[in-house]
Amino acid sequence: MEPDETSKAAKGGARVFATTRWTVVLRAGGPTSEGSATALGQLCGTYWYPLYSYARRSGVPVHDAEDLTQSFFVFLLEKKAIARADRERGRFRSFLLASFKNFLSNERARQAAAKRGGGRNIVSFDELEAEHRFQAESGSTLSPEGQYDKQWAVTLLNRVMAALRAEYALVGKEPLFELMRTIVWGGKEEAGYAAVAQQAGLTEGALRVAVYRMRHRLREGLRREVAQTVATPGEVDEELRHLLAALTT
Repeated sequence: MEPDETSKAAKGGARVFATTRWTVVLRAGGPTSEGSATALGQLCGTYWYPLYSYARRSGVPVHDAEDLTQSFFVFLLEKKAIARADRERGRFRSFLLASFKNFLSNERARQAAAKRGGGRNIVSFDELEAEHRFQAESGSTLSPEGQYDKQWAVTLLNRVMAALRAEYALVGKEPLFELMRTIVWGGKEEAGYAAVAQQAGLTEGALRVAVYRMRHRLREGLRREVAQTVATPGEVDEELRHLLAALTT
């Protein structure tokens, strides 16, 4: 990220940060408010798959992994477990995994995996789709924790990319987005410009300008998304570095 863009994002971060979902959850502390429950539900709905992947890589069978993930969300939303969040280490990613590990240990001890979330579905959970995703990752040698971080980062990137795609679609440029995506995040750098420019009907110079703008929008989106899951603006850059590194493992 270019220095000038980083500083601009940092300047704007303080204005936006006060209303992020994770800070709303943290402020609720003990007695869970309606607002914090909604914010927590939104975060869980976004980041359920890394937990499912963690459970499966830890040796939990398919159906039990779904049961335990759903049950865990019920536990978070109904048992005021958020009061245990460490405010000094306020990353939602870290809190969620530590809480899930503890929950798995307790549930295994009670042999309660068959409860299927107490009859409640907190997130829209397509078990077949989730297991297909997990099997596609079966060749990975990452630890359960490493896989969790990688899938968190993949979820983050996919959300931002989907939002960008929607922006381009609104102005009738979704085909251009799909072409530029191969350069912005597809590993095709210099060798890809000429071919993509020809497909897009642009000069190579015009394509480079368009790619620069798309990269800028991607960086802005990543920062906004990460800001939703940390407790202070100062944690955004560190969390971004961690997650981008996880994507390359």
